[in-house]
Amino acid sequence: MKVRFDRETCIGMFQCVAEWDAFERNETEGKADLAESESVADGIFERAVPEDAELDAKFAARTCPVDAIEIYDDDGEKLV
Repeated sequence: MKVRFDRETCIGMFQCVAEWDAFERNETEGKADLAESESVADGIFERAVPEDAELDAKFAARTCPVDAIEIYDDDGEKLV
């Protein structure tokens, strides 16, 4: 499973931070950061989701008010 985070879309409500510790507050820029992620396009970051964090990652995606977080299974199918 992997998470894709569109940082440009992020509006800094930080619900994701409360749901999964892979998301961190960046108060200076008013946006969240996805720890241990790689930039795959301008403003788009991805990382693998550890098996023990899959539920937390899904909750983070569901709580984002602007849908800046997407979750994909290992086959590339969008789950959230």
